[in-house]
Amino acid sequence: MNKEDFVIKAFLNEKNGDDGAIIDNWCFSKDLFCENVHFKRKWLNLEQIATKAMLVNISDAIVMNARPKYALLGLALPKNLSFDEIKALQKGFLKTAKKFDIKIIGGDTISNDKIDISITIISKIEKNAVFRKGLKKGHLLAYTGELGQSLKGLEILQNGGILSSNHRFIKPKLRAEFFYELAPFISCAMDISDGLSKDLSRLLAQNKCGILWFRKLDNYILYSGEEYEILFGFDEKNRKIIEQIAKKHRVKLNIFGKAVKGKYEFSGREHHF
Repeated sequence: MNKEDFVIKAFLNEKNGDDGAIIDNWCFSKDLFCENVHFKRKWLNLEQIATKAMLVNISDAIVMNARPKYALLGLALPKNLSFDEIKALQKGFLKTAKKFDIKIIGGDTISNDKIDISITIISKIEKNAVFRKGLKKGHLLAYTGELGQSLKGLEILQNGGILSSNHRFIKPKLRAEFFYELAPFISCAMDISDGLSKDLSRLLAQNKCGILWFRKLDNYILYSGEEYEILFGFDEKNRKIIEQIAKKHRVKLNIFGKAVKGKYEFSGREHHF
């Protein structure tokens, strides 16, 4: 058991263990976004930092089939940040909140030696929540988009290069409207934040399944974290309508395997502790 699982195990109950906690018709989710863990300030400007912090949190709500409504911000900020720099952070939070029709309703600020951001998103469920649990043996497994760009971007930055402002590592692309239309036809879902291989291991373990691979995937596809594409399972009878929804929203659909008896072990490097 890794330390992340050890921490989570102490608090397990029927509400947690997913991308968000469902209470009545509401979804509550939280992610941290911390300097020198998730980003370096030489890689992202302050508006980009705030924007990405919001997007990675909104992603969790979307894959639970919930529309974000409210946000609480926890900000740990260096004392030497100027008012103009704080305004740049505010701009990123506010522009992203406006784009997704989210109202920021409170939070807390403290002084720190670096920028650490904690965001709680409160979302309204679209008819029925989608959970990680629900995959059955024989269901197909798919992910959206093209995985690997985030890891490639990170390598460019680590080698002293620069990325365009629209690069996936800088600004994840979320597929909200696609997912809300897709949700009634799938059995489970989660976003790909720690890499396809790691997140797939979580999904399969939750459902006590293994995988029959349809093709070999390269390491960039398997191990690129912070992609925020969608991993999901579905009954083969829904394949045609799912392909139609993907085509309608111009989303690349990658059906890469089938759930079978057995288990899948993650063998890559842990992103957590």
